[in-house]
Amino acid sequence: MRTTATPATTDPTGTATRVGRYPPGMPRYPTRRATSAGGVVCDDRADGRRWVLLIARRNAAGKPQWTLPKGGIEEGESDQSAARREVREETGHGAVISHLLGTIDYWFVWRPDQVRYHKFVHYFFMWWDGRPPGDRDDEAEHVEWVPLEVALVRLAHRNERKLVEKARTAQPAVEQPPRHADVGAER
Repeated sequence: MRTTATPATTDPTGTATRVGRYPPGMPRYPTRRATSAGGVVCDDRADGRRWVLLIARRNAAGKPQWTLPKGGIEEGESDQSAARREVREETGHGAVISHLLGTIDYWFVWRPDQVRYHKFVHYFFMWWDGRPPGDRDDEAEHVEWVPLEVALVRLAHRNERKLVEKARTAQPAVEQPPRHADVGAER
């Protein structure tokens, strides 16, 4: 994951700190910027509906939640390459990028490192590549194709629901790849 300090006061080590913006007693953590990439992976099916690939993972409180596949950008990796890699690693499915769908940003504190992050995630409209799924890592507990309308209800985060809503009417820059001979309409 690429990280850079956001504009703020810096201490002699170059660590960014914000001054005067926190209530008394609130921990003052250094602030860093993080960038990730992911995809809204779609499949237009014979039933006339657009289906979306979701993953379920545990949040910081240990509760399962449905999200879009995404992850950190490795050193020297482009946003597009990271998005394709993360989709494959987390879902087992390959995908073809059409275009940038949008970028979301949010703040969170990573308490183990005592750092406050401003995170930016670049999401791409992607078509499923039509091939059977391969191995995936264990970061996601479940991977599931759902109709777009179901994804809009199931996704835990409003900013991800907005991206999926945008994918409903997206005019992709590339055509949907054909299904591989070993794959039927339902997976």
